Amino acid sequence: MTTIDIPIFPLPTVLFPGGYLPLRIFERRYIDMVRECSAKASYFGVCLINKPENANQPASHMRVGTCAEICDFSTLDDGLLGITAQGRQPFVIQKTRMRDNGLLMAQVDILNLPDPFDVPEQYSVLSLIAARFMEQLGGNYPDYQPEKLQDANWVSFRLSELLPFENKEKQVLLQISDPVERLQLLLEVLPRFQDDSGQGNPSGP
Repeated sequence: MTTIDIPIFPLPTVLFPGGYLPLRIFERRYIDMVRECSAKASYFGVCLINKPENANQPASHMRVGTCAEICDFSTLDDGLLGITAQGRQPFVIQKTRMRDNGLLMAQVDILNLPDPFDVPEQYSVLSLIAARFMEQLGGNYPDYQPEKLQDANWVSFRLSELLPFENKEKQVLLQISDPVERLQLLLEVLPRFQDDSGQGNPSGP
């Protein structure tokens, strides 16, 4: 297990490995974070917010999050900095500290992902649903290739982020380390997202 120090960006969303996250950056502490990560080709961490920041205390966030790598940036129409980050390995926070500029830093243990392996036959319907999502949303995944539909890690993460779960449910799915266990949970809850025809309805979150 690898331990690293990274800045933490608490957000009202769950980032999964392999997912893409567009962000508008306007606070000085996060502009500094982007500049530093870009200069060092390093990660920042995305964690789901538990309680929003207020005048008396910083935001409360989950301990398990996902490393994010900046893969694109631009100046938006409103003049703000826009970036796109891709999820990499999940991590668990061991301890945190606050920089003078208000940026939260954390010592995190990187959680290694299992090696890719084929989706077991009993979960093949989930690959089909992921394929339907990619027909509509594949442009949001620049590295998408059809063979990813056979990768249990990739399929389980994409359905976890694209099916309309609540954030607390997505956090549970992120914290599952076994892709087959994640696929099983997805299969069990699939009826929640089926339309009258009995077919999965890939309407994004």
